[in-house]
Amino acid sequence: MAETVALIADMVDGAGALDVTDVWENGWKISNELMDKIRPVFELHRDPGYADLEQYGADGITGPGGSLNAYTGPEIDWLAHAWIGDFKRAFVNVHVTAWLGPHIDVPHLGIAFGTSPRPWMYLDTPARQDLNTNIDYFDKYIEPRNEHYLELRVDPRLTQFVSRSAYIRQVLTDVAICSSLDNNEENWELMRTEAHRLVDIWLGWVKEAKPVPVEKRAELAERDLILRRTIVKRDPANVLAARRLGPDIEERLVNALWGADRQLPRPSVS
Repeated sequence: MAETVALIADMVDGAGALDVTDVWENGWKISNELMDKIRPVFELHRDPGYADLEQYGADGITGPGGSLNAYTGPEIDWLAHAWIGDFKRAFVNVHVTAWLGPHIDVPHLGIAFGTSPRPWMYLDTPARQDLNTNIDYFDKYIEPRNEHYLELRVDPRLTQFVSRSAYIRQVLTDVAICSSLDNNEENWELMRTEAHRLVDIWLGWVKEAKPVPVEKRAELAERDLILRRTIVKRDPANVLAARRLGPDIEERLVNALWGADRQLPRPSVS
C-alpha cells in the first residue's frame, strides 16, 4: 500500500509539458455517464448566474480553460458538473458534486477525476450528521461500505493520497476513496466501475429516504452551506486554477462551486 502526502499542485507543476488529454477524455466521459443517471431523478435548472462559465478560457488543448455548469432544483441545493484543464501541462480536473436539499438528510455526492500527474479519483458521500454520535446514521451510510473500502485500500494499483490540509482530511468520511493510479485501460475501467457503483448506491439512498421534519430543515440547510463553502474555499488545488487562469478567474470558479452568486433560490425549508 503506497501513500503520498505531496501537494497535487506541486506534483502537477513539476510534471512540465506532460500531455494528459486522454485523462480529460476518460474522466469527462465517465462524468457524463454519471450525469445521465442523475438527471432523470431530479428536476434540475441551470443557474443563469453562471452562464458565462459554460465555456471559459481556451479549450484545454491550445491553452488553459474549462466548463462549469451549475444546477439547482426542488431537491438539489447545488450541483456542479465541471472540468478545468491545461492538457499539455499535466493539469486536468473533472467534477460531479451534488448537494441535496434539506428535505432529506441523505449524504451528498462528491466525485472527481484529475491528474497528480497520474490519474486520480475522489469518491465520497459527505455526511450531514455527526458520525461520531449519530450511530444509526453511521450504520446506515458508512458501515455497509467499509469492507469494500478496505479491499480498495490495499489494492496495489492504488496509491493513497493523503491531503496536506487538515480540514480536508477532517471532512472526508472513513470510506472515502482518494487515490492515484497508473494511466492504463484496466485502471480506467476500475475508476468507471467505482464511480458508477457509488452513484447507484447514492441514488438508492435518495429513493428510499424519509423526509426530515420541517422544523429541522433550516438548520440542516445552513450546515450544508457552511460545509460546501468551506470545502471549496480550502481546497489546496485551487492554486492550479490561479496559476493558469489568473486569480480573478480562480475566485469566480471557487464561488461558482459553492453558489456564492447564484440567481435561483435554494430549495424550500418548509
